[in-house]
Amino acid sequence: MSSFIRTVIRNLILVTAIAAADGGLRAAAAPPNVVFIAIDDLNDWIGCLGGNPDVKTPHLDRLAARGMLFTNAHCQVPVCMGSRVSVFSGKLPSTTGCYEFNADFHEATSLANDVPIPLHFKQHGYRTIGGGKLLHSGFQGRLAATFDVNLGISRNPPPPERMNWPLKSWDYGAFPEKDEQMGDYQLARKAAEQLGRKHEQPFFLAVGFYRPHVPLHVPQRWFDLYDPAKLTLPKAPPEDMEDIPESDITRTKAVAPKHADVLATGKWRAYVQAYLACISFMDHCVGIVADAAAAGPQADNTIIVLWSDHGFHLGEKQHWAKRTLWAESTRTPMMITGPGIRPGLQTDAPTALLDLAPTLNDLCGLPAVPGHEGRSLRPLLQDPDAAWDRPVVSTWLPNNHAVIDRRWRYIHYANGSEELYDHRKDADEFTNLANNPEFDRVKADLARWLPTRNVPLLKIPGRPATKD
Repeated sequence: MSSFIRTVIRNLILVTAIAAADGGLRAAAAPPNVVFIAIDDLNDWIGCLGGNPDVKTPHLDRLAARGMLFTNAHCQVPVCMGSRVSVFSGKLPSTTGCYEFNADFHEATSLANDVPIPLHFKQHGYRTIGGGKLLHSGFQGRLAATFDVNLGISRNPPPPERMNWPLKSWDYGAFPEKDEQMGDYQLARKAAEQLGRKHEQPFFLAVGFYRPHVPLHVPQRWFDLYDPAKLTLPKAPPEDMEDIPESDITRTKAVAPKHADVLATGKWRAYVQAYLACISFMDHCVGIVADAAAAGPQADNTIIVLWSDHGFHLGEKQHWAKRTLWAESTRTPMMITGPGIRPGLQTDAPTALLDLAPTLNDLCGLPAVPGHEGRSLRPLLQDPDAAWDRPVVSTWLPNNHAVIDRRWRYIHYANGSEELYDHRKDADEFTNLANNPEFDRVKADLARWLPTRNVPLLKIPGRPATKD
């Protein structure tokens, strides 16, 4: 039997499966295509999430309005490599041991029999196309054949010398001169070219943008969007840390600047301007891809999923970057558009990046993967008010977890210390309620969702676990 005939038969089976499982989302005429957009270090500073009143993200806002915006979505690991392993494997870090930069997907012995999302699609008849930052180390080793078409990893160029900060990895400033010199822009154009083609089989296109990850370098025109003197700075009262218990996490050393040092240099506003500039540049790149998908020959049968690997602090809780279990680290943009998904939907149900793998399998009629620990978001895509009683769990290093529902964030550290925040009254998490006996029942109810399995940190010989 030829490969073409096998593909035709598989497509007929998929159409039947999608129609049978539709349950409200319209049945596609053919297996839906997928555009899977990953963004690095983007917090809730996009217009539709309201994390910063000054940010300009027209393309992200327009994409969110085309489908479902998840306003209470969270990563499972607040650092790049661990988060991406969790997304692409559909498993918790407490199950895989991939908590940090300690092991990428292809290195993890705990994932030796697993395949990442795009390879699962390839094994079931999809043409896979990908480029940019997806898995942190790329698709190496046994995963090297994941993509039929590899768009490459085009890095954003650094300036020849540091511009505004002693450590080059945390530098910022206007560079290079033109968008066309940026790797993210080049990737967006490559992806748009693919979306403009007529494909003979369903495709899975994965695109990973680096900005707004540090160093914060983009062309001058994006800096010009923001006047640093008029920007709204994050809320970061120094007394906020007075009710925070000491833990292994709060003692963790990283290369990120200390908030006191940023204040001492007088560069807080300039840093905020640079982060906003990088967000708007990234938004422009997303727009290129989203517009190409909307104008392409498969527009009516293409699902677009957009997510960021984790959030990012810019001074909140006297902290910079990620590596915490507070909202600025774990909350992430997540949105899904596609056939049968009504425009303008939003939900505050607690949802996880972990849910993306089972959701895509469900929407595209692919077999469910045994061991996936998320759940399909289809019920929420059909009804934003659907019953959704399971909170989200985020983890930073073994036995340190945050449990998040519609109202509360409960943090339990490996040393037994705790934090509890009521987001209805304290969205900025200024007041830790954990030591107030009035909330013991709340803590006990949320603690039921803490992982019962916490495997040790998976170690790769010769691999340091911590980097930025």
